[in-house]
Amino acid sequence: MSNPLILVVEDNPSDVYILRRALLDQDEHINLQVVCDGEQAIQFLRTHRNDSPELQPCLIALDLHLPKQDGLEVLHFIREDPALNHIQVVVITGAASPREEAELHNYGLVYRQKPESPLEFDNLAADLVALCKSSQVLMQSGAY
Repeated sequence: MSNPLILVVEDNPSDVYILRRALLDQDEHINLQVVCDGEQAIQFLRTHRNDSPELQPCLIALDLHLPKQDGLEVLHFIREDPALNHIQVVVITGAASPREEAELHNYGLVYRQKPESPLEFDNLAADLVALCKSSQVLMQSGAY
């Protein structure tokens, strides 16, 4: 079985770099795919939508405020596609408007504040790895 994949959708290169380092520090065998805007995220997911679930991302770390197509548009695309809607999404943003919070709530999601320190990035990375592992267990048990 291949290593689990986390898709990071983030337009800030510094945040991507720090998150990548924090994930590497977890000593887990996780593949990381990074795209920097909503359009690239949707294209990546369209390309891999027919892959078996174990080859799709186990988790998507999604920024809300992205160029081209925002995070809510990406989230809508994921949740409306039966081949993708099982993928866990963690929304990570600096701030969410009341409208954005309401839309996230409608999807049953909450958002996480973007980390501001290396320790916060380490904690986020540990949470992402744990969520990814739990989705891998569900896939292996046939829950998808």
